[in-house]
Amino acid sequence: MYDPANTYTDLVARVGETHLRQRLTIQVDHAGELLGRGRTLMHIENAEWLMIFIYYSLKVSGLYPWARRNCLDIQCVENDVFLPTLPRAFDGFTLLHLSDLHLDIDPELTGAIVRRLQDVSYDLCVVTGDFRASSSGSYNLALEYAAELVRHLKPPVYAILGNHDFIEFVPPLETAGYTFLLNETVVLEREGARLYLSGVDDPHFYETDNLHSTRQAIPAGAPSILLAHSPEIYRHAAASGYDFMLSGHTHAGQICLPGRVHIQGNAKCPRYMIYGPWRHGGMQG
Repeated sequence: MYDPANTYTDLVARVGETHLRQRLTIQVDHAGELLGRGRTLMHIENAEWLMIFIYYSLKVSGLYPWARRNCLDIQCVENDVFLPTLPRAFDGFTLLHLSDLHLDIDPELTGAIVRRLQDVSYDLCVVTGDFRASSSGSYNLALEYAAELVRHLKPPVYAILGNHDFIEFVPPLETAGYTFLLNETVVLEREGARLYLSGVDDPHFYETDNLHSTRQAIPAGAPSILLAHSPEIYRHAAASGYDFMLSGHTHAGQICLPGRVHIQGNAKCPRYMIYGPWRHGGMQG
């Protein structure tokens, strides 16, 4: 059972003092509201004034109802992935990948996601960060919606933190039903075969990812999947030997011109990694 009094003691035991100090220092300094930190020059998604400007612009222009309908029109995209090292027992294994849910952005969003997933069949669900909309301030509503969502997902549900998430999310959301991977690796077993699943802490803003730690638990040549909030660590992930990486953060370009040409990227990675399947060396994403 989650005990708030033990939050930081438990987190130190799990991630180490240095990791926790780095996370908390940035959080306390309200760095989520600042521009120009981390792997990109400008974190435009953290500019609260811009969000307010967009909101009122949509209201004044009369486009808000249309934009909100788009927000609640949840899409499910299917991709087939072929991994040469995948054991036969995992052939057809289906991952449900959820990311950048920003659940507290609209009170009807969680319900819309639940309804969309009712008829979706999968073997394992993973969530690659950004449970809440803002990167600072109160997060109670986001945790409430996240707890409601996991009750409708097939367990186990593995998750990682994004740049909008505080590390304090972990204890209450694990009590709710999520299993967070904080630079950790777990083994998925099926008919005696093994598939390794790793998850790193946010590599984009907090830069608390540790691939050395996650990779140590994986035997050489074993099939492996990496969960990382942003694809920005693709070079290191591929060099570490991961076969497949699942990420979010880019929002598929968020605002795009016709032909899915995104206007502003929010991650330091090639344009082809912003949306859809991609490959770098021997690693797919």
